[in-house]
Amino acid sequence: MYKKNYPHKRFKITIDFLRKHINPKESILDLGVANPLSKLMKSNGYKVQNTLGEDLDTNLETIINTKTEVVTAFQIFEHLFNPYQVLKEIKAKKLVCSVPLRLWFSSAYRNKNDIRDIHFHEFESWQFKLLLKKTGWKIIDEKKFTNPVKKIGFRPILRFFTKRYIIVYAEKEGK
Repeated sequence: MYKKNYPHKRFKITIDFLRKHINPKESILDLGVANPLSKLMKSNGYKVQNTLGEDLDTNLETIINTKTEVVTAFQIFEHLFNPYQVLKEIKAKKLVCSVPLRLWFSSAYRNKNDIRDIHFHEFESWQFKLLLKKTGWKIIDEKKFTNPVKKIGFRPILRFFTKRYIIVYAEKEGK
């Protein structure tokens, strides 16, 4: 069943991009705990297993031991001190991931009440693509998109025009 109503523009773009590149019969390890997007993936026919909330900077056991064909990581790598190591250890042949891009008019996201909810990295697209290449991934497709917010002000207006996210489909080189 393909849902037409999404709680966020980002979710629709993500599901459409996933459908373009990944067969629902392929098994997926989604980095991060179960969330509204991973539930939406399941409701669209994907076989999704999530990580359990372990600190992926220090505990790569699930990533190393997974037998899934695809790894997805939506808005995860910016929260890690060391996304290089995570990307390097993925054994799956396919990767679909997205990250927020660095905005020239806004500082990196930081939740002062929750140390787990901060961005250590907000990439420029060339930085993220270089990170993928250095960890053995070949980018097959990518898409940048905006994320307008329903607020009034200079920055919300800029968000209508400035690409905020990049989503990438990549395959492991040499596989």
